[in-house]
Amino acid sequence: MNWITNYVRPRINSIFSRREVPENLWHKCDECGTMLFHRELAENQNVCTQCGHHMAITPRDRFLHLFDGGIFAEIEVPAPQDDPLQFRDQKKYPDRMKAAQKKTGEQEAMLVASGEIGRTPIVAAAQDFSFMGGSMGMYVGNAIIAAAQEAVKLKRPLILFSAAGGARMQEGILSLMQMPRTTVAVEMLKEANLPYIVVLTHPTTGGVTASYAMLGDVHISEPNALICFAGPRVIEQTIREKLPEGFQRAEYLLDHGMLDRVTKRTEMRDELITITRMLMNQPPAVKGALPAPEPAETSAETSAEDAVKE
Repeated sequence: MNWITNYVRPRINSIFSRREVPENLWHKCDECGTMLFHRELAENQNVCTQCGHHMAITPRDRFLHLFDGGIFAEIEVPAPQDDPLQFRDQKKYPDRMKAAQKKTGEQEAMLVASGEIGRTPIVAAAQDFSFMGGSMGMYVGNAIIAAAQEAVKLKRPLILFSAAGGARMQEGILSLMQMPRTTVAVEMLKEANLPYIVVLTHPTTGGVTASYAMLGDVHISEPNALICFAGPRVIEQTIREKLPEGFQRAEYLLDHGMLDRVTKRTEMRDELITITRMLMNQPPAVKGALPAPEPAETSAETSAEDAVKE
């Protein structure tokens, strides 16, 4: 009786009362295979705490870490015409759009916002690779133009985070036309003497690399990001030769003069604050939460200290 009471019954109860564990509590690092707790991974901006591998991050999560206090205001982007070419492959284009919107919770592949980083006002735009590969369609073109217009209006620098597989084939030539449109938007910033900083993330390819992603005043990349027009596999198949180790990766491009910096995501905010304030001819940012003391306050405090010493 004791064996039944002390072992069998608790065992049966444990089987039937076992709680379901959500599947998204742990994430496996693609590089080293380490299982990472989701909260720890989110706090580290989706960077593996073991090997430093940079995983994908959504624009909204990126902005929460970028802006002061995670506070930013979204900038409205004009909506383009839906399915202008009536395109259909295995699915209709509107069906693909709805699936991507449901998956990401976002309206399109780019988010534009304004706010402050280190108390420096900026306008920022970021692509979402999980939304149809971050492909550049008419909406993305409208988003970059809206970001540039807002930056010129407010006299703020523009920081753009690129992540895309290239142009969106479902919009055909209309997608390719975003290359000159976004180039004109960048020219608006240059005419207004406002900095345009591009942060290239994994992957940045195709028509995006051939247009606004390589037109910045400063180009920064996250570690090991793939940055190219045609991918390495396509090039190898075309020229039938083995490419150098790390070809088209951020570190390779830095060594060959295509990039200015390769910076870890966890250090990116401080790097952008420093560069932005330098380009805007502003003094270095004050570290910490308090503003810099006024000169009058400093002299008054010194006089008070001298009086106490006397």
